Amino acid sequence: MRWLALCSTPDAPAGDIDALAWLALSFTPRVARLEEAVVAEMSASLRLFRGARALRLRLRAEAELAGLALGTMAWAPTALAALALARCPGTPQPDRLCEKLDALPLQALTAAHAHHAMLARLGCQRLGELRRLPRAAIARRFGPALLTALDQAYGGLPEVHDWLTLPDRFDARLELPWRVEHAPVLLHFAEQLLRQLCAFLTARHAGVRTLRLAWQHDAMRARDVANSGELTLATADTTRDLCRLTRLLGEHLSRTTLAAPAGEISLSADTILPLQELSAGLLPGAGEPQERTTTNALLERLSARLDPDHVLEGRLHEDHRLDRMQSWHPWPADACAPVRRPPGPQPTWLIEPPQPLRCDAREQPTYCGPLSRISGPHRIEAGWWERHGLQTRDYYVYRSAARGLLWVYRERLPDAAAASSGWFLHGTFA
Repeated sequence: MRWLALCSTPDAPAGDIDALAWLALSFTPRVARLEEAVVAEMSASLRLFRGARALRLRLRAEAELAGLALGTMAWAPTALAALALARCPGTPQPDRLCEKLDALPLQALTAAHAHHAMLARLGCQRLGELRRLPRAAIARRFGPALLTALDQAYGGLPEVHDWLTLPDRFDARLELPWRVEHAPVLLHFAEQLLRQLCAFLTARHAGVRTLRLAWQHDAMRARDVANSGELTLATADTTRDLCRLTRLLGEHLSRTTLAAPAGEISLSADTILPLQELSAGLLPGAGEPQERTTTNALLERLSARLDPDHVLEGRLHEDHRLDRMQSWHPWPADACAPVRRPPGPQPTWLIEPPQPLRCDAREQPTYCGPLSRISGPHRIEAGWWERHGLQTRDYYVYRSAARGLLWVYRERLPDAAAASSGWFLHGTFA
């Protein structure tokens, strides 16, 4: 067997060790909690990840992406030996397991902690010196637990572990160390829950599109204040990017006001969606998915900062009238059924209401100077089924030396022609 022990850094939050266990489950199904560390049996995964060194580097990289403070790691044939070696990273380690463990101090084995003072008076400072003492005398004076731990560490007795499994849904809570009165301060504590979420999603090979952050108000609140509040986050695509989720949550919390001080927060993700893993490539266009994800992250922050109604997305619709074939909705808009492509070029921006244009001597439209025709006419005669919706127009694309491409139409109704030149500017192209 090849056991790998994972320890967090001393200053890591308490919840990070659970997140490390979930992260290890993405490498092997045989993961267990052992005292302050996580142990994982990696024999079946070494070939898949191209050896112990490559697996260790991959695990450290995944922990860094999830924002976890991964400390020391150590390999050994037994779980207790791996934990003991991880606790003493600076100790010189020979090739054989017995020699490695013999050189470790007594603090490397938890079962020896309670008897450290007595063992020190006996002259035992290292595990090798303890192992050379008479076994019967050790059992009588210190109990059988110390010998059992020694034998399990050295491989003389089998170890028994409770294997960890992933829950079906993510729901984590955190009690705050003090009463928080301002919503942006909650981000500091919510980051711990987000790290656990990203590790959970990595083990699931999945992502999320919706998160819910809830907080419990302090008991000393006003009578007219509810006992809790919540905030829902939505992303444009499926993701488990810790930095992206943290920035998005920070934007929402900066616009949130707590009705009363909060004493506890919780983060939940009810819907877990599969996340397609993209392979790296050297061919042109390999960075397009990453560019799209970066654009979505920027739009999410703008939508949270400016208000959803100020970040719009254009959508096409089925209609014979060209100006009715597109509309703008808050981003991200709901998915819609495929529609036919417009018969002609559609402008980036519509001008509502259309702006009347003057004509020159040849009865051609002018706008900041003469215009040159690019395409047209495209004749429209539709909308008779709506009141005041009939359109009889000829659409053109003109080029202006000062304003670029313009979307222009000529009204063919006699009353409109009598009131004006009949030419109107209806849109511009970016």
